[in-house]
Amino acid sequence: MKVLIVLTSHDKLGDTGRTTGFWLEELAAPYYRFKEAGWDITLASPKGGQPPLDPKSNEPANQTDQTRRFETDPEATRALATTVRLDSVTADDYDTVFYPGGHGPLWDLAEDTDSARLIETTLRSGKPLALVCHAPGVLRHTINEDGTPLVQGRKVTGFTNSEEDGVALTDIVPFLVEDELKKLGGIYSTTSDWQPYVVQDGLLITGQNPASSGPAADALITLTTAQTTTVAEKSPSASA
Repeated sequence: MKVLIVLTSHDKLGDTGRTTGFWLEELAAPYYRFKEAGWDITLASPKGGQPPLDPKSNEPANQTDQTRRFETDPEATRALATTVRLDSVTADDYDTVFYPGGHGPLWDLAEDTDSARLIETTLRSGKPLALVCHAPGVLRHTINEDGTPLVQGRKVTGFTNSEEDGVALTDIVPFLVEDELKKLGGIYSTTSDWQPYVVQDGLLITGQNPASSGPAADALITLTTAQTTTVAEKSPSASA
């Protein structure tokens, strides 16, 4: 099984002078879920190479066993340092796609046409896709084949307005994930702030916050395995 993990290349937190990027837990927890499932992992980002890490995600209070494991794992850190350019990948080469969050995606991936095309093609090809925390905001310009917003009428979740208030960035981010998903017609739901929460609607899986990244990866593994099994059972070679 091949999974593509798409990370941000954006490192500026608005005009605050502070840096941002991807949230380490949201990469590390899924990364090891996929490794333990025996999956082949490819990391991609708009600019390729080393994506920027949100420094807050590596503060002691936000570290986890998985983040500490990732940072001392030569294979993982090498893969992170050499992400492929997003414009060089195609959905045909992967069984599924996973988007970690962090605030960075709100600036670059949310406006990236290659990202939008990847998401649309993945889902239209009958393959599952998952996004967690701020990453569901990346769906803002994705559309269905009839031109309607991709999230319209779909059950979704993502970083809440109250969680954004909690990190004091409501007036800094280019848009609020919760507001954007609702504006696009998504059937948005949440649980308590900072608690794990995952929503699945067909092939689309979304997670509310960093704590949801591992459970979202688990849901993606289950769904992708089921989808692949179903496709194999329907193929001519399987019935021959």
